[in-house]
Amino acid sequence: MIPRYSRPEMARLWEPEAKFRIWLEIETLAAEAMAKLGLIPKSVPEAVKKRGAFDIARIDAIEREVKHDVIAFLTSVSEAVGPEARFLHRGMTSSDVLDTCFNLQLVQAADLLIADVDGLLAALKARAIEHKDTLTVGRSHGVHAELPKQLACRPFDLDQRIQQLLRLSISAHRRRFGHGAIRAEKRCVLGAGEQPAK
Repeated sequence: MIPRYSRPEMARLWEPEAKFRIWLEIETLAAEAMAKLGLIPKSVPEAVKKRGAFDIARIDAIEREVKHDVIAFLTSVSEAVGPEARFLHRGMTSSDVLDTCFNLQLVQAADLLIADVDGLLAALKARAIEHKDTLTVGRSHGVHAELPKQLACRPFDLDQRIQQLLRLSISAHRRRFGHGAIRAEKRCVLGAGEQPAK
């Protein structure tokens, strides 16, 4: 992100620290689900919760050597967790982690935008009521239209767009795990308090 155009709250969502924190949460939830299914020892998720950590500088150094971001991340986490870490990522692909993380970041970004737009919309609605009888030039395909439009209608047009964004955000949130999700992934999603995609 370009710092001068980014709000701090939005920029934080896309920083490496936030990304790796989400990756660790995904790996932890997957380990919990696999332990519940008896696929890995029950001590693994506990060890990851207790000692799970990563070092961004170390991840960068490992990635320069192995040329793989997820392997670099898992290696860094393994160094913190110890022997139990050999069970992390079992049955998963890099895309399981990357796609789920990216989807969650998109949902968090959309939630931030929606909250901000809600404040803007409240201010615009107040102004619309104040100018309910003020006419503005109507527009059609980027040019002036024949019929004028009341200024008061514009915030309500914006509200419709916001509702579309909200529906997209909810839809993306529910699709974090698709049709091919394994049982452990479904448990992972349910562990995070979400409903799996149908």
